[in-house]
Parts: sequence; C-alpha cells; structure tokens
Amino acid sequence: MIRRIAKLGLLPLFAFVLAAPSVAASVELKRNGNHINVLIGGRPFTTYYFGADAAKPYLFPLRSAQGTVVTRSFPMIDDIPGEDHDEPHQRAMYFAHGDINGLDFWGEAEFPRWSRHSASTFGRTVFRKLDEMKGGPDSGTLRVEFDLARPDGRVIAAETQAFTFTGDEHSRIIDCEFTVLANQGPVRFGDTKEGTFAIRVVKALDSPPGRMVNSEGAYGEKAVWGKRADWVDFYGNVAGEEVGIAIFDNPKNLRHPTYWHTRHYGLLGANPFGLKEFTHDRHQEGSYTIAAGESLTLRYRVFIHHGDVHDAHLADAYAEYAAGQ
Repeated sequence: MIRRIAKLGLLPLFAFVLAAPSVAASVELKRNGNHINVLIGGRPFTTYYFGADAAKPYLFPLRSAQGTVVTRSFPMIDDIPGEDHDEPHQRAMYFAHGDINGLDFWGEAEFPRWSRHSASTFGRTVFRKLDEMKGGPDSGTLRVEFDLARPDGRVIAAETQAFTFTGDEHSRIIDCEFTVLANQGPVRFGDTKEGTFAIRVVKALDSPPGRMVNSEGAYGEKAVWGKRADWVDFYGNVAGEEVGIAIFDNPKNLRHPTYWHTRHYGLLGANPFGLKEFTHDRHQEGSYTIAAGESLTLRYRVFIHHGDVHDAHLADAYAEYAAGQ
C-alpha cells in the first residue's frame, strides 16, 4: 500500500498520516414522478431519472461538496455555451453495455447515427419497480428494478440498480451495485469497448485541460485507455474549484482490476468485457455468459473530491474502500 502511494507521488513514505475523519452529512431522497432528487446536508447532489423518455436510467448532474457540477449536461440540457454535443447517449452517469444478447443498451435509438447499426438492435432498460428509497442521518439508499427489453418490448433479462449516497464537507460518494438476472434464459455480454459503467465529465475536466490518471500512476488517454487499474480519476479546475471525480473498481468484481474505456473528451468508463479491443489481441475473449437462472453483480464506488489527486489521497481512499469489501 505505502509503495503504491510512493509510486504515484501522492505522499512521501515518511508522511503516511491520515487526517481526522470528517462528519457525515444527512441524506434525503425525494421522489417526483419518474425521478428522485438526492440531497446531502440539505443541498442538491444529484437526480436519478428512470422514466420512459430515455432508453436507460441515469443520474444527472453530479455535484461536489461545494456544489460544483462535475458532469456534462448534454443531452439533458442542450444550450450550455461551449459544451460538446458529441456522443449524446453518454449521459452523466449510467450503467449499460453495447452488446447484451446482440442488443445495444449503451447506444440509444434516439441517436442512431452515433452507433452505426440498425434501429432494430437497440435495447431499452425499462422501469419496473421502486424497491427502496430511504434517507438517513449519514446515508441514503435507493434500489430500483428494471427489465432489459428488445425493441418489440420482449424482455430478455432483469436488472437491479442500487445506490448508497454519503458525503461530508469535502467529498461525495456513491456506492453502486448493478445486478443482471438471467430470468428469461442465458444472457451474454459481448466483447465490445462500448460499456459498461460510465460517467461523462464536464468539459473543464476533459484531458486536457483537466488530467486523467489511474491507480498505476499513468496519465492521459494513451496510457490509461484499455489498461487495467483499480481506479481512474479525472481532476482539474471547474468554475474556480479544484475538483475531481473517480470510479473505484470493487476488488470482488469480474476480472478485477477492470479495463477502462476512458477518453480525453471526458468519458470515464469501467468495462470488464471489451478485451479484444482493449488488448488489440484477436485471441482474447472478453464475452461473459450468465447461465439461465443465475446472475452477475458488479459494484463500483464513485468518489467526488475537492482538490487534485494528491490532495484527495486517492490511493488511501481506494484502500479504505477495498478493505471494507
């Protein structure tokens, strides 16, 4: 652990001192139709959208503890000056994959030109049931059930998305759990780079002007894309705040440490399936089949922090997360 910190240049070996713990803030969840607002310490943090107006559920926007928005607003809001309008299916934060039983749940039929295939192969993640929505003095939880459906509405699998929200005066955390249940027969996740758990960051965090770094100390898309790592972080200056956002791969996940679909234009994605493209080796096979009646669960932590990767002690934060699994 200490060697990894030294490798990243986060702390000299002799200065491995942890700061005093911060006080956790209260969390409130409030439903309004097909979306749920999440407040931390009485302030807006994010909103979870699960209605039929989009092909998949997503959270938007994500904010730092100071209230700075760290995710792109397009396509939900399309009139923000200077914001890129590429890849509109890359919403602020979402779970989806580009090949599930041959259907594309990553792309969206509303934006077909970005996916290069026929409209008949787009899937939809369809809301079925709100299982749990609970706030508390130091955390809040949300659990929602969906069906994975073909364009004709036929269901191919079930999916549960669960989130635990926490925060303090310095950071915001979302612990995420995604379970796909093969309740209609086998479910195959195909080998494609288009997946799987992703965040599209605000333009100021693109790399450049922001910076992209992984747990191995590699910086920039060329060194990070398609490589395996415990975590990847984007950090920079957004609206006057030095801030960053990271995804942590759970040590019990399939093929941990995961491969990363990260782009300089602001895509931050964890993908354990796209081995052929990531490794540039046609002999690799990243597809994974869930047997009928079985399930696959993937867990991640989203860590929104004040300061850069050094100030936030990312290696320490990940070690604490991994130790609790």
